[in-house]
Amino acid sequence: MNPTDDILGRCWHCGAGLGPHDYGRETGCPGCGRPTRVCRNCRWYDTSRANACQEYRAEPVTEKERANFCEFFEPTTPATAGGPTPEEELRRAAESLFKL
Repeated sequence: MNPTDDILGRCWHCGAGLGPHDYGRETGCPGCGRPTRVCRNCRWYDTSRANACQEYRAEPVTEKERANFCEFFEPTTPATAGGPTPEEELRRAAESLFKL
């Protein structure tokens, strides 16, 4: 079996592959340690929508990068999941210029 067969999605922060066991409420990404059961890792996350969520029945979550108990959470698929957005990559590149 290919190790990528178990990948359900990718980390919202670093893009590391995540398997079924990586989406617990208190589970962190094996690549960067950030929480994985967060809005930013959900297939319904959409910044163009109200509350940044395509699921209109979901309760509002203000901190999209913190673990939550949303009952509509579904991991992003590898095809739609990615690492950081282009804006985030530009911000990180700018921040790295000033690190010592």
